[in-house]
Amino acid sequence: MVNEAILSGVRTAYLDEGEGEPLVLVHGHPFDHTLWAAQTAEFAAAGYRVIAPDLRGYGASEVIPGVTPLSDFATDVALLLNHLRVERATLAGVSMGGQIALEFFRLFADRVARLVLCDTAPHPETESGRAWRRQLAERLLREGMGGYTDEVLDRMVAPRHAAASRRVRAMMLATSPQGAAAALRGRAERPDYTPVLARVRVPTLVVVGREDTYTPVADAEFLHEHIAGSRLAVIEDAAHLPMVERPEEFNRVLGDFLRS
Repeated sequence: MVNEAILSGVRTAYLDEGEGEPLVLVHGHPFDHTLWAAQTAEFAAAGYRVIAPDLRGYGASEVIPGVTPLSDFATDVALLLNHLRVERATLAGVSMGGQIALEFFRLFADRVARLVLCDTAPHPETESGRAWRRQLAERLLREGMGGYTDEVLDRMVAPRHAAASRRVRAMMLATSPQGAAAALRGRAERPDYTPVLARVRVPTLVVVGREDTYTPVADAEFLHEHIAGSRLAVIEDAAHLPMVERPEEFNRVLGDFLRS
């Protein structure tokens, strides 16, 4: 069941399932907490307390127009943990959610028990990338999510995973253009998280789909090389969202890491 809380004046929807060690799952753009449905079901049943928020502007959470920097998303996660009386948790994020996880670690390192970085990269945005994100934000406000979704869907999910593709497409089309635009503007200004990697001393898992073209295997290898003692898992037959495309394999990798 989806719950709601007012966190620093923002209505936030979240899932809180199971009992045990907290596992926080942070979705990327432009998705919501149901991206992690297969992980929520399996790990809540396996003795973990799975907490999966809808980030502000996404899913059933409140839409805040304008600019949403990654620090706002990270602070929202911290406020949700405060609300749920959770001191430390394993923090997992995919794509933009992985950058939010790095920002969370930068701000609240003592609250991270383990870190899981999925299909993400620590680098700052390039000048051309900043311009592209700002232009895309304006386009979404003019046109809605349809054209953008059709253009990028086959990079999000390998087309042969038809059921996963349909599910991801529906999620993207349901996203608020205002919320997505605010996140794009904020992400355009993201800092370089490379210096943060040297500070990571908690167990860390880096996961990537073999066919990811947004954050390719080379980005995952960079994270692995710069985070001492980290594990790297490459999921075959998957693109940018292996937790949706190959949920059994993704859950096996994540489960092995959590039990280690």
